[in-house]
Amino acid sequence: MERFFGFDLGDAESAVCVLSRKGEKSPRILPVCGEKSLVTAYATLSDKKILIGENACYHPEATERKLRFKSRFLKDESSERDVRCFALGLLNELYQDGSLERDEDCAFYIGCPAGWNRVERERYRKLFEESGFPPVRIISESRAAMVSACQSRHLQVGYDILSHPVLVVDIGSSTTDFAYIMGGKEVELRTAGEVYLGGGLMDELLLEKSVAASPDADRIREVFAKSEAWRSYCEFAARRLKEKYFSDEEYWKTNDCVQTVRILYDSPLRLTLRMNEKIAEQILYGPMEALGGSSFYKVFRDSLVQIRDGLAKSQPDLVFLTGGVSKLSVLARWCSVVYPDAIVITGTEPEFSVARGLAWCGRVDEDLRAFSREVEDLKDSSTVERIVSKHIGELYRDAVDHLTQPIIENAVLPVLDQWRNGEITTLKEIDGILTKEVADYLRTKEVRKLLQAPVAAWLKPVAYELEEYTVPICVRHNVPYRALSLNSYLSLSEVDIRVEAKDVFAVEELTLMIDTIITILVGILCGGGGIAMIAQGLPGIIAGAVLSILVLLLGKEKMQNVLLTANIPTAVRKLIPRSTFVNRMDKVADQVKEKFYESLQKENNAAITEHMADEISAQIDDCLVRMAKVVEVPLAG
Repeated sequence: MERFFGFDLGDAESAVCVLSRKGEKSPRILPVCGEKSLVTAYATLSDKKILIGENACYHPEATERKLRFKSRFLKDESSERDVRCFALGLLNELYQDGSLERDEDCAFYIGCPAGWNRVERERYRKLFEESGFPPVRIISESRAAMVSACQSRHLQVGYDILSHPVLVVDIGSSTTDFAYIMGGKEVELRTAGEVYLGGGLMDELLLEKSVAASPDADRIREVFAKSEAWRSYCEFAARRLKEKYFSDEEYWKTNDCVQTVRILYDSPLRLTLRMNEKIAEQILYGPMEALGGSSFYKVFRDSLVQIRDGLAKSQPDLVFLTGGVSKLSVLARWCSVVYPDAIVITGTEPEFSVARGLAWCGRVDEDLRAFSREVEDLKDSSTVERIVSKHIGELYRDAVDHLTQPIIENAVLPVLDQWRNGEITTLKEIDGILTKEVADYLRTKEVRKLLQAPVAAWLKPVAYELEEYTVPICVRHNVPYRALSLNSYLSLSEVDIRVEAKDVFAVEELTLMIDTIITILVGILCGGGGIAMIAQGLPGIIAGAVLSILVLLLGKEKMQNVLLTANIPTAVRKLIPRSTFVNRMDKVADQVKEKFYESLQKENNAAITEHMADEISAQIDDCLVRMAKVVEVPLAG
């Protein structure tokens, strides 16, 4: 795709942005019908021509006018036709003014409320597709706002925002859309994501108070009863005046904030719209019939509190306000009261943040497709396996260094204690028991935890070497290099990667390494059925004497066979102090490590290395793919 259009179809106003794949740093707002922000209205003329925007509100030859149909899409089947008509009118305008060329290589990214499910989004997508739009993708408006925030330099919000919990509040004219994003993923909210509370309620109240204060109130109400279009047009003017007032409340406390609207229906009428401190207080904190007698403030605050209580300990670090109504500074203050520890920000021109974010999604999406292909190519190559094979010996040595003493303390000494206490009849039985105990211990959670430190330490040089291949991929596709950096996700004490998997390195899956350690260690420790651990270097006088006499009488080989099968009295066993076993094991530990290294070098080294490299490489490959998906999270539908 060469160009990406972001289409934010709102209930009251709509906006379109475009971004080229190359050559443009940020999306451009496309004026439609001469307006950057287009009134979401259409009119059908007698010749079937469709008009959209402000002109549709009062064109004298209109046979049909429709406004505010987006908010009815899920509740009223007739609104589907209205959306289609408006979409056709928009498409025609873009073709006529040259903003869009027929058959060009482009795509439309169109927003929808976060609360819509997949079925509703697909129905919405097909509507535009059947209307003749180029390829269409439906994106959550809140996510589009997040992407816009990530790309906006003035917000000083970048890629790291995806690793923090964020509450996006998109305040439109009819609804307020809440989206909670944790680690880049949208989490379902108890509000169902959407609350029927919009700035349009304020506009309606301001309009009603202005009409009530007009000397032509009865005639104006009569016009509104006959013409929904003129009522909506005046409401639109009230919205602009409201935003103007709240953008600088201090100034308007001592100045008149008024606007006169000419209503051209049967006969010309003038309506004076007025905003002041008293009216502002009423539209924010006064009761509204549409809200069952509650106030805008109370419903908005109650929604924030409901979300806060539902999130429990996972409170947002950032609250991002978007949508035209977010220009009201009082909303940021309300959010700060409910979320005192969060940073609350509002972008400049928030009424265009969704349209811009939608266009951004298109280009980022395209770049990430190519990015993901290169990640897959790297995964399918032998690069990871080669790097792992190069360093695999270090992992074995580090693992044995960390595990030898715990194995002796938790598996070997308890077995020797059992023999010493008479619970094991003969030395010959020790081999089988010790093999089982070492194997069982090496598969415990405790050992997995012990392995985390050496695995994390081992991964660092592997990760640095791997970055020689991952960093260029990121640079080519404008993706932060940390997105594919294993080291970015490693802490000092454990392996911690911020993707779906529990760990970047699933220690419990390193079965080959565990089996190899078991085989070699048991062979070393159990050589001679435990005689090596009991007889060699024992200072016990009685034990030494018994062994010496048996050697003289039977010879060394027969002595060992007798000793292996003999049920040595417990009293004799007790003559060997437990400290002797402990001291002996301390001396044996270094020998075990040395013999393990020697065994690893001599016995099946090539096969072990190959299998271990495959096992670990598969995990790293999977990790790279999952990390690549994290980068794509904001684009999910």
